[in-house]
Amino acid sequence: MKQLPSKLEKRLERRKEEDSFRILLSFPAGVDFFSNDYLGFSRSEEIAESTGRILKHYEIANGSTGSRLLSGNHPVFKETENQLASFHNAQSALIFNSGYDANIGFFSAVPQKNDIILFDEYAHASIRDGLKMSLARDYKFQHNNLEDLEEKLKRFRDDSSDSEIYIVTESVFSMDGDSPDLVQLMEIAERYNALTIIDEAHATGVLGDHGKGLVQDLKLEGKIFARIQTFGKAMGCHGAAILGSRKLKDYLINFSRSFIYTTALSPHSVASIRSAYRYLEGDETHLKKLRGNIQYFKAEILKNDLQDIFIASDSAIQACVISGNTKVKNAAAELQKTGFNVKPILSPTVPAGSERLRFCIHTYNSSHEISQVLKVLGNFVENTK
Repeated sequence: MKQLPSKLEKRLERRKEEDSFRILLSFPAGVDFFSNDYLGFSRSEEIAESTGRILKHYEIANGSTGSRLLSGNHPVFKETENQLASFHNAQSALIFNSGYDANIGFFSAVPQKNDIILFDEYAHASIRDGLKMSLARDYKFQHNNLEDLEEKLKRFRDDSSDSEIYIVTESVFSMDGDSPDLVQLMEIAERYNALTIIDEAHATGVLGDHGKGLVQDLKLEGKIFARIQTFGKAMGCHGAAILGSRKLKDYLINFSRSFIYTTALSPHSVASIRSAYRYLEGDETHLKKLRGNIQYFKAEILKNDLQDIFIASDSAIQACVISGNTKVKNAAAELQKTGFNVKPILSPTVPAGSERLRFCIHTYNSSHEISQVLKVLGNFVENTK
């Protein structure tokens, strides 16, 4: 077997030297404070049973057999996309195989040559990778800094009066758990005639009435050009959808390569999305439990005097900054040793100096578990000062 080229070997060695070498691990035993399964839907027997009934109704079991444009456009897609559009108060929804595929597909197809894209500097890697494939010019603005955004909008609108300008941000940022001021952002966007794209991956199922997301909670959905809803987090299944106008859907079907040239999601995956949304819409008990746990976690941060190292967040993501790859890995190891699964986020995933423990809060975390994990963290911080 051919060996890895030496230049690639060197890149791997550099990762090891920086203590940022990645390996695949099995799902470990212990208390889950690391998965994105915020509502516990991935383990829901009710959702699994509902999915089975849907598949039985459509008399299908396994693969989709082809792309949506060939043999893979099973009737469950249409039913689920109509359900998503109705639930999220959008004209249309188009399902993609993942949030990554949705962002790649959107940004590589929609913004055109001479258009401008302004994106938050903390935007997800899938957004950045989509921007690399776009014909448009892209520029980052400082994280959640709307003054910096407006300054850039004014400059580019003056210089490029005929170009479309797109503003890209997330309603909940995956590494910090914080949110932009979307109301003010939309006011600025309208002032400069810019189109907004909001990735709601970590808000779907968590924020707003019945978990409809931050955009709908603020009643802004009629002003947004496109929303990306992802189902691999709180919804506990797989896939994503782009919400927008019917014409945007038509355009993506015709020009989005990550939609056109891939085998469609399996009917089981689409039926799981349908079942998870039915469950979300029908019962808010799980959502109330999650929100209660988030507030309890925040209260325990204060009780343990840890507020100076936590990033302010009202979401299910609570990030504790412990600088340095080695130190944050030691902190995670200490928590894991006591039975709590909390993952360290290392540079270069986050900028050097902002390495952190990323706590994910769930409906199934008990008050005792929350209290204990923060007590162990507090002891680690005190002993390593």
